[in-house]
Amino acid sequence: MNPSLAMSIGNEVGERVETVAAATATKTRRKVSAYNRKYKAAFKKVAPRYKLKNGKWSAGGFKRAVKEAHRIAGGKKR
Repeated sequence: MNPSLAMSIGNEVGERVETVAAATATKTRRKVSAYNRKYKAAFKKVAPRYKLKNGKWSAGGFKRAVKEAHRIAGGKKR
């Protein structure tokens, strides 16, 4: 039932209607792995090489930047 509808029904009948406060749950942040930190730094370093002067990605540039960043960060060791 809609809370505003319940309030109006409760007011019409003369009953006391209590509102329930929403529980404020704080979300826990996920722990960033060492590899993710290395990849992030590598991607930021490599990305400008694959962008045009106006800031747009060149054709196939994003894919190549991701691949090179993974290579620099040392991925696929398994």
